[in-house]
Amino acid sequence: MSTQTASGSMSFLSGKPLRFIAAGILLINGMFPALWILFTSLKTEAELTAKPITWIPHAPTFQNYMQAFSDQPLHIFLFNSFMVALLSTALTLLISVLAAYALARLNLAYRGLILSLIIAVSTFPLVTLLVPLFEIMRALNLLNSWTALVLPYTVLSLPVCTLMLVSFFEGIPRDLENAAMIDGCTRMGALFKVVVPLCAPGVFTAGILAFVNAWDEFLLALSFNSNPTLRTLPVGIQLYQGEFAFPWPVISAALVVGIVPVAILIVIFQERVVSGLTAGGIKG
Repeated sequence: MSTQTASGSMSFLSGKPLRFIAAGILLINGMFPALWILFTSLKTEAELTAKPITWIPHAPTFQNYMQAFSDQPLHIFLFNSFMVALLSTALTLLISVLAAYALARLNLAYRGLILSLIIAVSTFPLVTLLVPLFEIMRALNLLNSWTALVLPYTVLSLPVCTLMLVSFFEGIPRDLENAAMIDGCTRMGALFKVVVPLCAPGVFTAGILAFVNAWDEFLLALSFNSNPTLRTLPVGIQLYQGEFAFPWPVISAALVVGIVPVAILIVIFQERVVSGLTAGGIKG
C-alpha cells in the first residue's frame, strides 16, 4: 500500500498537474501586476481608497486616461521614448551584427579574451557609469538631446545583443556564405543577404531586448535631459505626483499607455522572439 501511495505521489509530482500548477504560478506572477495597474487605472480615487479593497472596479471610468494626457504632455513623452528606443535599437543591431559576425567567423586573436571582456562589461551596475557618461556627454555638448540617450543605450545593450548573435552566427554553415561569395557577393553582402535572414529569430530577439531596455530606462533619461520637451516616458510619469498628492489612478493610466506599445510589439513578433530565446542558432 505504501509503495502504491509513493508511486502515485511521484506520478502526480512528475505529471501534468504539477506542470499546470507551475504554469499557473508563473502566469499569476507575471499577469497580476499588469492587471492590478489596469484595474487601478479604471477606478476613481474614492473607490481606490475605499475599505474593503475592491479588486475589480465597480464603475469603470476612462477619466483617468483623459486626465493623464491633460495634466502632462503624455503624447510628447511617448514620442520621445519611441524615437530614442527606435534609434538606439537600430544602432545596436547594426553594431552587434557586425561585431558578432567578426567574433563568429574571423580568426581573431584573443577571441576568448574579447568575449570575456564583453561579459565583464555587461555586469557593471548602471549607477557606477552615470558620472563618467554624464561627463562625456557634457564634454561633447550632447546634453538635452536624443543623442545623449541613444549613444549610452546603444553601448549598454551591445554586450547582451552581441553575445546572443554570436551563438546564432556560429550555427550557420560557412558553406552558405562561401556559395554566396562564389556567386558574386562580397563578405558584407553574404552577411546581410544570407546570414542575417537565417538568424532572423535571434536578430528580432536582440532588437526587442534593446528596445525594451531603452523604453524602460529612467536614471540616464532623468540625468541627461532637463529640457521638458525632451523628457521620455519614465521621467514624465514621475511628474504626475504632487507635493502632497499621489494620484495613483492617473499614474496607473499613464503606465498602461506606456505598457501598450511594448506589449503590441511583443505580440506581433511573439513567434520569432520565442524561437530566438529557445534556439541557440540554426544547425547545418
